[in-house]
Amino acid sequence: MARRERVMRMSVEQPLWRALAGYRVLTMLYAIGVFTTAYAGFSRPWLALAYYAVLSVWTLATLPKVSGAVSCTKRFLAVDLTIALTGIMLTPFADAHERVMDGGPTLPSIWTAGSVLAFAIKGGWRWAAFASTLVAVANIAERGTPARDTVHNVILVWVASIAIGYVVEVARASERTLARALEIEAATRERERLARDIHDSVLQVLAMVQRRGAVIGGEAAELGRLAGEQEVALRNLVSGGLVPVSRVSEDAAQGALVRAVEEPDAETGDEPVDLRALLARYAGARVNLAEPGAPVLVPPDAARELAAAVGAALDNVRKHVGEDARAWILVEDEPDEVIVSVRDEGPGIPEGRLTEAEGEGRLGVALSIRGRLRDLGGTAELISVPGQGTEVELRAPKETGGAAARGKAAQHE
Repeated sequence: MARRERVMRMSVEQPLWRALAGYRVLTMLYAIGVFTTAYAGFSRPWLALAYYAVLSVWTLATLPKVSGAVSCTKRFLAVDLTIALTGIMLTPFADAHERVMDGGPTLPSIWTAGSVLAFAIKGGWRWAAFASTLVAVANIAERGTPARDTVHNVILVWVASIAIGYVVEVARASERTLARALEIEAATRERERLARDIHDSVLQVLAMVQRRGAVIGGEAAELGRLAGEQEVALRNLVSGGLVPVSRVSEDAAQGALVRAVEEPDAETGDEPVDLRALLARYAGARVNLAEPGAPVLVPPDAARELAAAVGAALDNVRKHVGEDARAWILVEDEPDEVIVSVRDEGPGIPEGRLTEAEGEGRLGVALSIRGRLRDLGGTAELISVPGQGTEVELRAPKETGGAAARGKAAQHE
């Protein structure tokens, strides 16, 4: 499987920016429509026409500026709010005095709210409070007195903009938390995968060198001691620690989540493979393989992980029971799942030993066996009775394979 990073936009801000762009256009048309219906009542209609020309050009030309937080700069917000405030202050000069005192709409009308909302989405509730306060002062100055309807409209814009700004801040914090959680989950799964591979190869070799060196003695004993130290250090490395903050969390502040996703290699086929062929290499004089007469077809990733889990179980048999210990592998092909059992004739595992081994960093059962099956969407059950041997039962669904883990991850997303 090839791994690569893919950027997935999951921000709640983008719908808000799109809604704001539409709101600005619609409210611009509304303000012009209100002016058209009351054209005859304006004392200086040419002044209003000049303002609406500027407002129209500005609104349409700056639509890309309200497409996202990055493009909506502080300079744009300052000019945008200035145009709104200028329209409010020009109203007494363009409209009739009676209409102004009777509570007539200002030149920009409700378009002004769009400017304030841009502050809220960009900078949160504090920016929204700043912009709405300036609008409130301009509206009161335009009437010359804090009339009831003016105060009502000012408070409505003030409360709404601050509420939206607060919601945006909470959403951003939630996205950063989610991004960090997804990153830790992905890193943990990758660490477990690497730990399984290391356990199946490097750690086994180091343990063997340590044992053989102690038996041979001399310089080989010193080599075995060093190998044992490296084994302990490597076990500690693969079994602990969180990953540092990376581009996942940083990009979340810009409205993006980045995850490492597994995708099939172009050279790797997705055709089911016969599990029997992968398990046949374990059969021998000391290992008896019992399998169905027909092919046991499973997805290739599931087949590889099942075979590796069986290999890890047999390694445990050789390590804890002895090189000459006998083992039996039984393959059962069910309609919806494949069951593979590995049984030995050893003394069994004392109660609590597996938990103790995990605490010591020995992750053979936890990662090489249970971890592999968990990633496949299956289960691994270990049955051990002191004096009667141990049996490991592996169950993996046929139809999922590696897609099971990705399907579960998609549900969290």
